[in-house]
Amino acid sequence: MYGTLLSHLYLTELIGLVVYDLRGRRIGKIQDAALLPLVDAARVDRFLVGGGWTWLSIRHDQVASISLDGIRLRDEVLTPYHADEYMLRLVRDLLDQQIIDAQGRKVVRVTDVTFQIREGRELAVMEVDIGIRSVFRRLFQGVLPPKWIRMLQDKISVNSIPWEYSNILEPDPQRRLRLNINTMLLEKMHPADLADIVEELGPDDREALFEAMDAEAAADTLTELEPDIQASILENLETETAAHILEEMTADEAAAALSEVEEETSAEILEEMESEPMSEVREILEYEEGTAGRLMTTEFTSVPAGSTVGEVFAVLRRDETPEGLNTIFVVDPAGKLESAIPLGRLFGKPPEAPVAEVEVSRLIEATVHMPEAEVMELFDKYNLLSLPVVDEERVLQGVIMAHEVISLLRQDR
Repeated sequence: MYGTLLSHLYLTELIGLVVYDLRGRRIGKIQDAALLPLVDAARVDRFLVGGGWTWLSIRHDQVASISLDGIRLRDEVLTPYHADEYMLRLVRDLLDQQIIDAQGRKVVRVTDVTFQIREGRELAVMEVDIGIRSVFRRLFQGVLPPKWIRMLQDKISVNSIPWEYSNILEPDPQRRLRLNINTMLLEKMHPADLADIVEELGPDDREALFEAMDAEAAADTLTELEPDIQASILENLETETAAHILEEMTADEAAAALSEVEEETSAEILEEMESEPMSEVREILEYEEGTAGRLMTTEFTSVPAGSTVGEVFAVLRRDETPEGLNTIFVVDPAGKLESAIPLGRLFGKPPEAPVAEVEVSRLIEATVHMPEAEVMELFDKYNLLSLPVVDEERVLQGVIMAHEVISLLRQDR
């Protein structure tokens, strides 16, 4: 009855299928199936058969046919199963585990797996199932014949994620399973959306995700997380990995994250960072918490007094422009703040025009020791997008951006 050529098979149907040797004798039942992601990301490479203490491993090329009647072999020289750290076992490591639905921007639980049957004898993972339909299959597995379950489930809508869009987290707390995780879809997501996903995960899964991500994407995501979650992630990552992520953050963001971490861990991470970003972060950490010095970024663009518009554009072309830059600062030879130039005022001016023609007439500034509350008052009163921060001698030390003040307000709610 089940000998008809099938186009697909479910993991719930695969588990428990009888395996037959060349003479049609029963060898045992399928207990699990495994991928070798480093060899082929989708093909089932091994079938695990047996029960009790004896498990045998069947290679994909030893299979002659697969149907709901069972699996028949073309080669019955089987070997005992031995654990392989590079295997992804579908029952042990994937079924009922959390998985990231990058398109749906959420964390879901895998309730079944759908395979494509290739040439009647090879299985390839098509999608992971996460909806009621797969729960229905699980519920009636072993209770109703597979053919009946297939007929009854047709009335239930499909809810699944294509395998190529699935981002697997390492489910094994001992970290025995090492996968070459493709995080391209995650890294294309907005950091705020990815942060929402991270907050749904447990500590081990957060660590696995951040270890797999590109350092720049990880840094963008980390800045969107609550301070306690930031600290938890940094404390559990390898020190070198944490350092690489912090190097991609602005100095103020990195300092804010490290201020929430245990002092010993913070010192270890700082030691792993490259010298330039490390010194910038240390500089900010020297300021007292709750002051303008802790809020400022040391990444800004300044030009000498007496510069021309053309010279300003030359500086902008030469130096990496800080993200969110809307103002350029004018300083004297000692680095003391003299004035500011809104970027918009430069356009349309001839290159030889002196910057004095476009400087703001009234400069608002903060001192490094100014309390946060006063900083927020300045932003609110003058509708600022950025605020220069100076020391006691009015030497420009950094800039506070509006998004830092917004973050403070959000934390106070």
